[in-house]
Amino acid sequence: MKILYYDCFSGISGDMNLGAMLDLGVSTDTLISGLEKLKTEGWRLEITRDQRHGITGTKVTVITEGEHSHLPDTDHQHDHDPTHGQDQGHEHDHGHTHDHAHEHTHHHPHRNLADIERIINNSTLPDPVRTLSMKIFSHIAAAEAAVHDKPIDEIHFHEVGALDSIVDIVGAAICLHDLGVDRVYASTIELGSGMVRCQHGLLPVPAPATARIISGFPVHTGGVHFEATTPTGAAIIAATAEPLPPEMRFIIRKCGYGIGQKNNPARPNMLRVYLAEIPGEPEHGHEARLIECNMDDMNPELSEYLTRRLFEAGAGDVWITPVIMKKGRPALTLSVICEAEHVDAIRMILFTESTTIGLRVIPCAKETLHREFEEIETRFGKVMVKKSYFNDQLVSVKPEADRCAAIAAATGLPMKQVVQEITAQISGIK
Repeated sequence: MKILYYDCFSGISGDMNLGAMLDLGVSTDTLISGLEKLKTEGWRLEITRDQRHGITGTKVTVITEGEHSHLPDTDHQHDHDPTHGQDQGHEHDHGHTHDHAHEHTHHHPHRNLADIERIINNSTLPDPVRTLSMKIFSHIAAAEAAVHDKPIDEIHFHEVGALDSIVDIVGAAICLHDLGVDRVYASTIELGSGMVRCQHGLLPVPAPATARIISGFPVHTGGVHFEATTPTGAAIIAATAEPLPPEMRFIIRKCGYGIGQKNNPARPNMLRVYLAEIPGEPEHGHEARLIECNMDDMNPELSEYLTRRLFEAGAGDVWITPVIMKKGRPALTLSVICEAEHVDAIRMILFTESTTIGLRVIPCAKETLHREFEEIETRFGKVMVKKSYFNDQLVSVKPEADRCAAIAAATGLPMKQVVQEITAQISGIK
């Protein structure tokens, strides 16, 4: 099982998360081209290499023009402590700056959840990215509604509704989608201490919204004297991750560091992330479920949407087979392979989104090869490849299709050619 592990020993913020994702291997082009699908202007990313306590990582600053920018990403933080100000740390060449800035004016729109949803739904982002983006924002909206004792549709985002925070949150969804991990886990989360200045004045750290959002996760306070975990960072964790079980063991495949905006002497202001695998995943005959249904009266055009919903609900595989039913009626048999824990969700989708009136749920033994993921450098940039093993022997190596499709779209080359070239390189490497 491929996992992402957030090591939040110094907290987490939106910009630290973006830096960690890029440092882990998500390409700058993937992030920027994804953000461009928001169809919003007035932003740019400043991407540099930086260090904290001798550890090198990637630092991302979202710079906006046309509305007030939280520089850097502190969500609703403007540090009050002169001894812990916005230390910009090391200066480096800004060779990866991507400009979307336009006429500069300082105004600060207070968007509500419907405004955010309109921006995201009007984008051309993939459905999973839109869904995850709204899930993150919904965590923030629910917390703000509880704190202010207002209905969720009356909540106006202040700092978190600003363009830079939108970029942080949608960027997080883009990166997670690109990594294609099976599960996300988080460590104990450092919250910080002190006071923070926001729209409503001085508030204790963690901010009330942050405390609600991160509820259910193990936390620590007082490790640093500033807001270490912002509402955006907390919402990313709450929407995507679960606490790492104490007994869980994993094998680290790659590590990335997202550099924060402070140069704190107490501990390095950074977020560490691991791309890892959980060992001992059953490879032979582990139990699964085969769910099947027949449909003789459904418009085939609905099948693409239905299939996507099933994968989002946890299906491991989905396929449709043309069949002939009684009285010579043409029909479709839809088959789904999933783990037992996803049966209820998939059953609901099949009964509500298809025309079937009955299902077959069949226990089965699923045999899979052991899989490992490795990122390689190509002339197109970094590409994730999947290696499959049988009895410890490498039997298959292939590049990830989504990344190949993105390369083809960016270069104008046929996707087939991109796959062939990368596969040839992989063959040479192995």
